[in-house]
Amino acid sequence: MNSSKMRGKKGQKCISPHRPPRRRANKRRGRGTYANDRPPVLGTIERSSGQVRLQVVHTTQSKTLVRHVHRFTLPNCHVFTDEFGAYQGIQRLHSTVTHSVKEWARDDNDDDVFEVHTNTVEGMWTGLRNFLRPFRGVSKRFLSGYVAIYEFRINLKRVSPAFISRLVAVHSFLT
Repeated sequence: MNSSKMRGKKGQKCISPHRPPRRRANKRRGRGTYANDRPPVLGTIERSSGQVRLQVVHTTQSKTLVRHVHRFTLPNCHVFTDEFGAYQGIQRLHSTVTHSVKEWARDDNDDDVFEVHTNTVEGMWTGLRNFLRPFRGVSKRFLSGYVAIYEFRINLKRVSPAFISRLVAVHSFLT
């Protein structure tokens, strides 16, 4: 077989400007946007109840992030984020960890409990990636539906007998 006619041979650079080589999304540097086919997914998770709220957005601009946080958190809650500047407008008690200086968790009150961290939400992102992996790539057009299914699945784990009891009591009251 003539090797000059082989297309896509491993180790050869692609020279066609109309068909650039494939780049996997997670290898690209920087934050994703809807325009560069790496739609951001915003998420909040309540540490004690585990309730999750996820939303696919077009950009990670400050107004988008702040709107999400204010919509899905109570005014008296404590918000933990990384040092990304777009979080500066959050009108909540707000603590940050500075990943750029290799700070992953911090103990602010010297009680040997590292309460300032983003590990809870980082673990949830791992779960979302694992949930999406079997689909081998999801179109950004349908991503919000897949993310909604994952959110429902996570929140469903928090349904307890007490919750069902309250739900039945409310339903009985209404009928």
